[in-house]
Amino acid sequence: MLKVAVIGAGNGGQALAGYMASQGCEVRISELNLNVVNALQKKMEIHLTGRLDVYGKLAQVATDAAKIIIGADLIMVATTASAHAALARQLAPVLADNQVIILNPGRTGGALEFRETLKKCGCSKRLYIAEAQTLVYACRQKEKGEVNIIGIKDKVLLSALPSSDTQHVLDMINPFYSCFKSCPNVLFTSLENYGAVFHPSVVLFNAAAIERGNSFYFYREMTPKIAEFIERLDAERVAVGKAYGIDLISAKDWVSAAYNGIEGETLCERMRNNPAYYDIVAPNLIDCRQLTEDIPTGAVPFVALGKAAGLEMPIYSSIIGVAEALLNRDFRNTGRSLKNLGLNGLTREEILQNLY
Repeated sequence: MLKVAVIGAGNGGQALAGYMASQGCEVRISELNLNVVNALQKKMEIHLTGRLDVYGKLAQVATDAAKIIIGADLIMVATTASAHAALARQLAPVLADNQVIILNPGRTGGALEFRETLKKCGCSKRLYIAEAQTLVYACRQKEKGEVNIIGIKDKVLLSALPSSDTQHVLDMINPFYSCFKSCPNVLFTSLENYGAVFHPSVVLFNAAAIERGNSFYFYREMTPKIAEFIERLDAERVAVGKAYGIDLISAKDWVSAAYNGIEGETLCERMRNNPAYYDIVAPNLIDCRQLTEDIPTGAVPFVALGKAAGLEMPIYSSIIGVAEALLNRDFRNTGRSLKNLGLNGLTREEILQNLY
């Protein structure tokens, strides 16, 4: 029986834990929110509804991630990406040889930051660290212990760091999630961080509506002009990929690739026509993870990697500046800089060598 530790009991963490438990894994889950922990401890199971209808029995629910990973074969990290560095520091003393760690998702540079943080903590265990391009599920919690699965992605890229470890990770996870597909290195998964393409733009261009408390549907109320702006922003991300020898698909094409049967000539039409996105409501605060996560763990490393390859990145740089001014945060210094990724001072060629 595969022993799985899921760290983070939000929408995605509960979905991962519930499904893997329903497939016969021994699943332990940790969460810092005591209200969630108390509710799950009473139920000791998770019910997935919507696209799935399964129950998963939990072996343990705790607040301390360091405790639930002891003896685990697989560690599924489902926290916000902005918590990855702190989590690596917490786990460093108790990680054991041959444990597999998958960041769901890694956002941009997740595996690099996780590895660099463990290195700084003196952790020298033989670990298999991997990152997923995105979360498998589009899902929302109906109540604690019950998650509505709105959509399930057909293809999610996954790479380990170094990339020579990828097949080992896939051999462990594919019996449960065949949607995970190998890609050459973590720059593929990192640069296909579509959350950092869609989320900041929608929030920033609707900041006044959000602050007034005007609720709206985040994706299906997309407008043509905002979609066109997102495509121009996305072109900078695609250019970063090209600079590193990676042919990335556009955000418009990804929407159709990740979910089968999505129709529409434009990005705006495809966002509106995607049933997995249909009922997702916008955040009710400007200080939301679509900025506080996607700027420091998406936009910031996009720009850093782009500039290391000689690109200017003017639109993404502007997005970062506006978000910093709006929230009074210093995302450039606190986010995933090349220093925090262990890539500071490296050339484009040296960065690529660091991935294998």
